[in-house]
Amino acid sequence: MGLLRLLVLAMLASKPGVTGGAEAVGNASEGLLEFSVGKFRYFELNRPFPEDAILRHISSNVSFLIFQIHSQYQNTTISFSKTLLPNTSGTGTDKGLVFILRPEQSMCTLYLQTLDAEPVQNMAIPLSYSERDPIPGGCNLEFDLDIDPNIYLEYNFFETTIKFAPANLGYARGTNPPPCDIGMERDSRWRLLYDVYQYFLPENDLTEEGLLKHLQRMAEVPQVKANAIKVVTLTANDKTTVSFSSLRGQGVIYNVVVRDPFLNTSAAYVPAHTYACSFAAVEGNCSSLGRVSTKVFFTLFALLGLFICFFGHRFWKTELFFIGFIFMGLFFYILITRLTLIKYDVRLILTAVAGSVGGIFLVAAWWRFGILLLCMLCVGLVLGFLVSSVMFFAFLGNLKIFHDDGVFWVTFSCIAVLIPVVFMGCLRILNILTCGLIGSYSVVLAFDSYLYTSLSHITLNVLKRALNMDFHRAFTNVPFQTNDFIILAVWGMLAVSGITLQIRRERGQPFFPPHPYKLWKRERERRVTNILDPSYHIPPLRERLYGRIAQIKELFQKEQPAGERTPLLL
Repeated sequence: MGLLRLLVLAMLASKPGVTGGAEAVGNASEGLLEFSVGKFRYFELNRPFPEDAILRHISSNVSFLIFQIHSQYQNTTISFSKTLLPNTSGTGTDKGLVFILRPEQSMCTLYLQTLDAEPVQNMAIPLSYSERDPIPGGCNLEFDLDIDPNIYLEYNFFETTIKFAPANLGYARGTNPPPCDIGMERDSRWRLLYDVYQYFLPENDLTEEGLLKHLQRMAEVPQVKANAIKVVTLTANDKTTVSFSSLRGQGVIYNVVVRDPFLNTSAAYVPAHTYACSFAAVEGNCSSLGRVSTKVFFTLFALLGLFICFFGHRFWKTELFFIGFIFMGLFFYILITRLTLIKYDVRLILTAVAGSVGGIFLVAAWWRFGILLLCMLCVGLVLGFLVSSVMFFAFLGNLKIFHDDGVFWVTFSCIAVLIPVVFMGCLRILNILTCGLIGSYSVVLAFDSYLYTSLSHITLNVLKRALNMDFHRAFTNVPFQTNDFIILAVWGMLAVSGITLQIRRERGQPFFPPHPYKLWKRERERRVTNILDPSYHIPPLRERLYGRIAQIKELFQKEQPAGERTPLLL
């Protein structure tokens, strides 16, 4: 029977399609789960069948092991014993335990189970480390496990925060661990450094197979360094908490590599992943992120923006409405979001109403007063807002100096104001550039409401910072993959086409239309003095309104019978 079992395991291990070092694919309800050091294994857990797991043939030069288990969104429990205790077990989608080995120990056992009603597909791997390697979570004082190698992840709409326990220096089997908080000399854990890494899954990939495959690239130190982006390095004196901008619907894997610069050794924590959304939610889950109200709003906004991109300068009043809509809508949305708890759909409707009022107000101000510099200041500030957002999105956002809100907003405002100042001598060029760039970017925002794209975070990061007081500490890295290159190309083509078309069309034309109120007033005086003008004989507006009202009243009056109506003479 034992020979038959070995043959089955050998066949599973040789099964094609398992990437990396995957050892086997099987169902946990079939019997005892066996693992090998450094080998990934896929298996399925069922609620009625908690399973024993065993790890054999541990080398004598291994000082400690980290056994980690992963699933997409269903929780799994991993424990040292069958009796679940807070300090000997962990439950979650990415969990691990540290086994401190005794002298001569060559085998470890642990227990796996799930409380989910549905079967859970898992992937697990045991990793070995020597006595020279630092122990992740070895100086844990915050979480339940005595030695906790896990990364604890929390997210909301604005930011995703990871926390982890400090590490300790490694030590040989059978010896006492180094003290954690006695002295800060070179031979203590205070010399350790923590590199925080971030890895993006392919955009719009919510599959379980994709996640488990990419988690293999974030489990061991060499793969983490080769595949992930190092975001920040923390010292032992820093707080072991790092925040990132939340990317709803985008899979992200985080891991921490603790380094001992004195011994030139390192070890990896248990990687943690998130999509910044819930797979189990009834409304707004990961599979249906875009709300209907968002899609309607940004589709209509993109249609208007597309018109402005190609015809904005010619239809000057329509462009002013568009600019006023952006100005008032943005400020109003920030205001009601920070001061009220109104639902998102209601906020979006109120923002559309307020933006329309702002657009009408700017058009009316131009019609009545005709102050070109005031209108062009609004136009230039909108373009400056986009340019400043691009600067922080591409170059400046993650610099430590700009984690201070005061420095950030002063710099952001200076860049935004600089744009209208630079173009003050060529207002028509400024206006056409604004039409092309802002109008085409509205199409990018519409794309994002249907299909995720990182380009929407150009302005979304600024909006998050204005709405959330804690967003200043977040790193704003985003993936830039195939979808983003395509949408960036579309944005560039629309902007260049719109700008080129308007520049060619406006050659030889007046820079801007004349003052509308003066034209109206001159035309009215001409009509009054010129009796040959047919419009001279048109009754005043008040008389025309009274005439219309009289016609409407006649529709509701009873028709009089025909015949003589002269009263009889007495």
